Amino acid sequence: MLKTYFQLDQLGTTVRREVVAGVTTFLTMAYIIFVNPVILANTGMDQGSVFVATCVAAAVGSLIMGLYANYPVALAPGMGLNAFFTFTVVMEMGYTWNQALGAVFISGAVFFILALLKVREYIINSIPMTLKLSISAGIGLFLAIIALENAKVIVDHPATLLTLGDIGQPTVLLAALGFFVICALHYRNITGSIIIGILLVTILSILLGLNQAQGIVSAPPSIAPTFFELDIAGAFEAGMFGVIFAFLFVDMFDTAGTLVGVAHRGGLLDKDGKLPRIGKALLADSGATMVGAVFGTSTVTSYIESASGINAGGRSGLTAVVVAILFLVALFFSPLAGSVPAYATAPALLFVALLMARGLAELDWDDMTEVAPGVLAAISMPLTYSIANGIALGFISYAAIKLLAGRARDVSIAVWVLAVVFVLKFAFIG
Repeated sequence: MLKTYFQLDQLGTTVRREVVAGVTTFLTMAYIIFVNPVILANTGMDQGSVFVATCVAAAVGSLIMGLYANYPVALAPGMGLNAFFTFTVVMEMGYTWNQALGAVFISGAVFFILALLKVREYIINSIPMTLKLSISAGIGLFLAIIALENAKVIVDHPATLLTLGDIGQPTVLLAALGFFVICALHYRNITGSIIIGILLVTILSILLGLNQAQGIVSAPPSIAPTFFELDIAGAFEAGMFGVIFAFLFVDMFDTAGTLVGVAHRGGLLDKDGKLPRIGKALLADSGATMVGAVFGTSTVTSYIESASGINAGGRSGLTAVVVAILFLVALFFSPLAGSVPAYATAPALLFVALLMARGLAELDWDDMTEVAPGVLAAISMPLTYSIANGIALGFISYAAIKLLAGRARDVSIAVWVLAVVFVLKFAFIG
């Protein structure tokens, strides 16, 4: 039955290989069940409830991707988007986490409609590669500054805004050790390097008396504090349209890029270099985002870590189904997740940030009309503490520089429209 449903023979794979691939993918992305609750808890959300929402949303998204789209791609709440949700939308802009969840749900619904109407190709193709690469890199830099703050490597300063923290503190040293271990294990191709680093720092912190163990296994925490607590009506306030767009924009291009990149690595693209059933894959992603918002977590997206499972031989949706099952099993490890301090997840954030920042290296550094808006978009995200601001400044500067350089024809209509919209936003909303 499994061979027939997932077309294993046609894809040249086996049930055993798919199971191994699913376990591999899960181990490389399981860090999210520790990191996501810690980040979203800063908004006032119940950490235990967010833990459950994270596991459930990841399981549902991966299950839909596997059963409906038949791709070996796993989903979970996205890194960067959870930071934007917490530190920008709630903590900086002052919206409630209920309104932020409402914005996530709306963005998922819009994404779902765009996938149904099949206009996604036009939108995706209209955005220049420079902005796609720089926005991804900028999110990485945004994660980096959050990671360094969580680890107390950098602290605030009245004169210079930021400065070096007390790096002699035990928690700072443990965070540094975790980062070094993750990088070294990744270099050695050790599966689950990120989660190993998180658990190592957590165990050492407990042994040194810096943290208390809360156990390992128990019944899942209550989902009630966040379940159906989203405020969709509040999200329709004028100031939230930019937030909704940022959630939608980042998720759409992150998902498209991840799907194509992972499929290319697994030889799943067709003869024209296109991804078959991409519509189903995008529907799975957008549907998972709406489910996640209902349960109480930020935007759910496809994970580039799925490439690890593909490298292990995964070629069908059975790989994603295995990942979904493991996320459901993880529901019973909430005490372990609750034992992980912020300085233990900081190394994971920083490592993911470095991987995302590589996009800057792929810019055309011989063309200043491409480099300037790209780098501006990237550095604006951490420096303004806002992904949305970085996106806006990237579009505005791209259109303006191309126009003044006499290369207005390089700018698509979609970019012109978005640039004008962002200018009006800054002029009348802020």
